[in-house]
Amino acid sequence: MTENNRPHHTKRSGDDTSRRRRHRRGRGEGSGKNTHDSHKTNRKAPNRNTRQSEQSANPSSPTPNAVAGGKREKPNNAQSATNRTKNRRRRTSEPAQTATNKRTKGRRKAAAKTQRTGTHRKNYRRSTYPSTQMETRIETSAGGLVISGLAESVQPDGNVDLSRIYVALIGRLDRRGRLLWSMPKGHVENGEDIAVTAEREVWEETGIHGEVFAELGVIDYWFVSDGTRIHKTVHHHLLRYVDGALNDEDPEVTEVSWIPASALIEHFAYADERKLARIAHTLLPDLARKELAEGRGTPR
Repeated sequence: MTENNRPHHTKRSGDDTSRRRRHRRGRGEGSGKNTHDSHKTNRKAPNRNTRQSEQSANPSSPTPNAVAGGKREKPNNAQSATNRTKNRRRRTSEPAQTATNKRTKGRRKAAAKTQRTGTHRKNYRRSTYPSTQMETRIETSAGGLVISGLAESVQPDGNVDLSRIYVALIGRLDRRGRLLWSMPKGHVENGEDIAVTAEREVWEETGIHGEVFAELGVIDYWFVSDGTRIHKTVHHHLLRYVDGALNDEDPEVTEVSWIPASALIEHFAYADERKLARIAHTLLPDLARKELAEGRGTPR
């Protein structure tokens, strides 16, 4: 075969091949997977020779791919039209959240937060706090002061010597071991008259029989016992001594004693009973004169 009859093969030069490769690389960087969209948007990747010539003309501007330390970073090209369309469709397909949806979402987050590990102890401590609503019970008691020596306390000039009038008090030990003095009193039984309760409780706690002849006053207070709020009302009376001797057989009573009426106020441990003692100081002189006028002496 002659040289003229040999098949003619066009030999591509190295410059032409490298130019086509660079053209493909530049075209692929801007288009992503779909190259047709890049032709539609008329985007053309810049040539390496063009970038080098621009940098040589302006040496102060850094190259797009140059970073500190000489490392190469990925090109920050704009999104293609296809990606922008997908993102736009994705955004428009999501329904708008209403105020109700936002509140529901917030409740779900709060519920999930309380169910996380480590929060069960906090919730347990919060749930062990006692309830503010407590059972309430109403109680009524009655008692008073047993008085001895009323008629004998009246002086010839008509004045009354309170130091010659004696009243029976009971003493109880508190948690600190202190002896606290108070009036004898107790709970009113069902269907029982208040005056009868006062006479019975005085006899049970002091061993003395007394007879109610005047009212002293009523006090009320609140306290808590075994998780129950109790509103207690106590009716106090003045009792005339009839007979009996002091004893402390009641297990709740530590000591029983006759106290001069002149020292009554400072003996009481509670403020409400000290108030009643001041009332007694104003009542006793007239009651003593009345007892003397009626010839009621103290039994011996």
